[in-house]
Amino acid sequence: MQSHMGIFCRCRLMAIVLCGSSVADAEDLLPPDTEISDTIDHYVQQHLVTSGVAAVGAADDLTLLRRTTLDLAGRVPKPAERDWFMSQQSSNRRRLLVDRLMQSPDFHFHQRNWLDETLLSNQPHNDEFRNYLLTAVQGRRSWDTVFGEIMNAAGSDGPEKGAGQFLKSRVHELDDLTNDTAILFFGVNISCAKCHDHPLVTDWKQDHFYGMQAFFERTYQTRKTSSLAERPFGEVKFANVGGESKTAAFMFLTGDVVADRTPQLPDEERKQLEERVRKLEHEDAEAEILVPEFRPRDELVELALHDTKDRFFAKNIVNRIWARLLGTGLVSPADQMHSGNPPSHPQLLEWLTTDMVSHGYDLRRLIQGIVLSEAYGRSSEWTSGSEPPAASTFALAQTRPLTPRQLGASLHLVIRSPEQWPAIENTEEWTKQRTELENLANDWVREFEQPVENFQIAVDEALFFSNSGRVQDDLLRDSDDRLLGQLKKVEDQSQGIEKLWLAVLNRVPQPDELASATAWLDRVPNKKDESRKQLLWAILAGPEFRFNH
Repeated sequence: MQSHMGIFCRCRLMAIVLCGSSVADAEDLLPPDTEISDTIDHYVQQHLVTSGVAAVGAADDLTLLRRTTLDLAGRVPKPAERDWFMSQQSSNRRRLLVDRLMQSPDFHFHQRNWLDETLLSNQPHNDEFRNYLLTAVQGRRSWDTVFGEIMNAAGSDGPEKGAGQFLKSRVHELDDLTNDTAILFFGVNISCAKCHDHPLVTDWKQDHFYGMQAFFERTYQTRKTSSLAERPFGEVKFANVGGESKTAAFMFLTGDVVADRTPQLPDEERKQLEERVRKLEHEDAEAEILVPEFRPRDELVELALHDTKDRFFAKNIVNRIWARLLGTGLVSPADQMHSGNPPSHPQLLEWLTTDMVSHGYDLRRLIQGIVLSEAYGRSSEWTSGSEPPAASTFALAQTRPLTPRQLGASLHLVIRSPEQWPAIENTEEWTKQRTELENLANDWVREFEQPVENFQIAVDEALFFSNSGRVQDDLLRDSDDRLLGQLKKVEDQSQGIEKLWLAVLNRVPQPDELASATAWLDRVPNKKDESRKQLLWAILAGPEFRFNH
């Protein structure tokens, strides 16, 4: 992309300070019709030059195939996909790969899984929510539409019913509902502003915390039908640090306030409505759910989507997708969007945010642009003798642990004989088998930890691979339909080792690896099948398979 850097026309745009401050001086941003990948590489390269950091070169083709397939399909590539990929012209194979993966059912499953892990990590097996998300992804619903459906939680039939699970899982803990919404949809952790104005971040006051809480205070769950509803009245009161009692306004994180349009009712009518709500909430009542004219959650959605000043909603999803694909957010940590924690690449985040809004919150567009960038395609190996540069420079790719579902799906894919998978052009059959693979992975989720910052493999996972009968029975069988069964039929031992490496690690073994594997298989000549099984186990349980790099 370096040849493009000098030919971009510049346009003057009023740039908005990215993390909750006022409008800044005018800045030069690339034109809005610039390719996303070119924009990314322009601003990342600009930052590298300013920082005096030299980026590493591009990852090799097979590494990039594995990385991209894990990030877009939620699994490692099949041998047939590797053959197809390498058969394409080198100048175009990467774009063809991205296009094919993003049109596959794999993308739908993986995008659903990521949204589920992000929004409902406290309930990783909530089928209603997962079915809703899958329907939304398959239908290409925009992110603002999904947000509105989750906050509205009004679906009574079909998959849309599951949208309410985000609120239902937190409705009995108002503080959690308030802060989780602020963190996950707006990138703002306001929990420290509950008892007093935030001690470290001047942006966040008690008014922000309780102003956000006011949007959810009226939300309740009916006892009989477990439906979500809103009371026709209710308010949040809190005491400030001076002991003064205050009533919270319906205030968004920007400071914008919605007028309380709750109808004023006669005392008797209000008491009747209160009793009606009480029965719905605490008894097995058959009363019809009241839908009030003024609904605070709807007002929250309106404020968030019409925020043209700070654009927390759009910036948050841009930042989270960036962190998912490159290992570190433009703002890090992801829940600390405020003036004291500026982004590493302010203009890039501003441009991507504008693009997200102007293209209707199309997450696919952003994902495609990122994975086609040079920044995404860099090698993860730092061969210089010096310390590697900070992750926030994006001078090299970050090594990232697989999620439980990525790991589960990949394990069950590589241990099966490659001949068991349909031809690459047989999309109908692959859709069926990919659904089966997703179900197999789902059964294994509890065995692995969800990655967090500074992730380390847990002792439980190591013990599971060492001692579990499921590993022996499900992964290390040597029947004809399994990889081990096919390897038994390969007469040339070196070819068998190469086939094993290609199937599991998506690369050929290095000379020292070939020598070590050969020595291992030859150590007990009459037990090569058992030695081969142990060799496969060591690779599956090893760090190279466990991480995306």
